[in-house]
Amino acid sequence: MHDLDGVTQNDQYRALGLSTLAFTVCFAVWTIFSIIGVKIKQDLGLSETQFGLLVATPVLTGSLSRIFLGVWTDQFGGRIMLPLQMLITAISVWLLASVHTYAVFLMAALGLGLAGGSFIIGIAYVSRWFPAEKQGTALGIFGAGNVGAAVTNFAAPFLVIALGWEDTARVYAVVLVVMAVIFYIFAKEDPVRKKQKITGAKPVSALKQLEPLKDIRVWRFATYYFFVFGAFVAFASFLPRYYVGAYGVALTSAGVFAGMYSLPGSIFRALGGWMADVWGARFVMYLTFGVSLIVLFVMSYPETSYVVQGIPEADGTPRLIEFSFGIPLYVFVFLTVILGFVMSLGKAAVYKHIPVYFPQNVGAVGGLVGMIGGLGGFVLPITFGILLDLTHVWSVVFMLMFVIVAVSMIWMHLAIRAMDRKAHPELAKNTHLSDVPHQ
Repeated sequence: MHDLDGVTQNDQYRALGLSTLAFTVCFAVWTIFSIIGVKIKQDLGLSETQFGLLVATPVLTGSLSRIFLGVWTDQFGGRIMLPLQMLITAISVWLLASVHTYAVFLMAALGLGLAGGSFIIGIAYVSRWFPAEKQGTALGIFGAGNVGAAVTNFAAPFLVIALGWEDTARVYAVVLVVMAVIFYIFAKEDPVRKKQKITGAKPVSALKQLEPLKDIRVWRFATYYFFVFGAFVAFASFLPRYYVGAYGVALTSAGVFAGMYSLPGSIFRALGGWMADVWGARFVMYLTFGVSLIVLFVMSYPETSYVVQGIPEADGTPRLIEFSFGIPLYVFVFLTVILGFVMSLGKAAVYKHIPVYFPQNVGAVGGLVGMIGGLGGFVLPITFGILLDLTHVWSVVFMLMFVIVAVSMIWMHLAIRAMDRKAHPELAKNTHLSDVPHQ
């Protein structure tokens, strides 16, 4: 447990507010290709697979960087790491405007992707300001910075139309720099880092911080996060393209509809943190997976036309009855809102565990979980593009996600039952979700 002596409520609110705002800006930058990528695809004549790779590349950097950014944040503190990360990212975003070839776009996207590393910096920084019983709610509020994806989906299309995608990128770079300066000026040193400076204690070595990665629970949490966060990032980037292609809507409308998914997928993360504090993270994960299965099953149904041979006419002429079935646009948008909502709950539930079970290694453990989850945001858009090029069926992406969630939920349930039988043999025949400690 961290020593929070001398930490006031105003200090906590300041740290949480500044971190959440900075994370919102970073997440908006991290998903910028979901909008400007559509224009780039048109300009360069990219295939669906190439577009998927372009959208996914920033997610790769943002995911892989979370391991070392988490370790460095534990060592040097978030007040230094977060502004530094934003300034470096801003350079890549600014240079993006001068790129003209696909290969160089991919290289620029790697640098831009560092924006995604802001998540683990913020998690490690914010968790040091709150006691364990309040960390689920606090980290849920911080995680609501995912709303940056909605900001991009709502605002970027209009910026692209008014300024062009190149100047849109420059605007994003300037905002990043301003946010970095504001954070550095107004944020305070976290209690742990401050105490280390006073006592002269050295931060835990990187090797020591990575020791908890041997714990199977760490990898199980990472698997859950592959869906609740990785798929969220993938859908936030993919849906504008889906709406333009499958429903033929304008880019501005596609951005608004995609934002309607990203918004609840972000702001209700705070609710998920509170629910995890009150009812337990396990209950929230069951709720997330269960509802997601239902929604993805419906979204998976492709636009289909039927020809039924009916009762012949009086003169014997065959009677053919034709009708089609598909999900109307308004129903599909509603389903994405529900999906985004439950995924936001799941994201908070996963990170509820980390500062409780690994209080001295939040950066390293959270970094690994975030990395695996983020890799979902890298792998899935590329997979979506490949499947679309192979099958030419729009809903195939949701069929894939249905299978992934089904496997994850079964694996989670079997693992939980096995742990319960081992830890509480007397409950093996009659275990309820609330009967045992949260794993």
